[in-house]
Amino acid sequence: MEDIKELIKENQLTLSTLVVFTRAEHAIHKKELETVKESGLTPAQFGVLEALYNKGDLRICELIEKILTTSGNITVVIKNLEKEGLIKKNPDPEDKRSCIISLTEKGKDIIESILPNHINNIKSIFEVLTDEEKITLKNILKKFKNKEK
Repeated sequence: MEDIKELIKENQLTLSTLVVFTRAEHAIHKKELETVKESGLTPAQFGVLEALYNKGDLRICELIEKILTTSGNITVVIKNLEKEGLIKKNPDPEDKRSCIISLTEKGKDIIESILPNHINNIKSIFEVLTDEEKITLKNILKKFKNKEK
């Protein structure tokens, strides 16, 4: 028991950094999702439409890689977006087992109606930081991604 208390004491800064980071991430995510919820889309649906809008046509595996939400049920998300006429699936000419996902005009109109509010919302979230602080934060956070490799 004493060893655990000593370990906690020795790592107090690291542990409190995790707590502050996690609380900030939750607060940012909650605020960011407000505009997505107002649109009537789920975070996954928004992620798919936003990725297709910004990256163009994508295979399902590429979509999973690009979207910032969890990809657990991507096939259902795609099926529902297709049913609503927001995306279309076309056979991949290079791989018959795969499909290419594209935005329809309706899907493009929907995402273009959401993005201005969404971008302004994100802007307001990060207004607490100067541009220099945003760059510093990005560089610090990239260290975690680089550690994975």
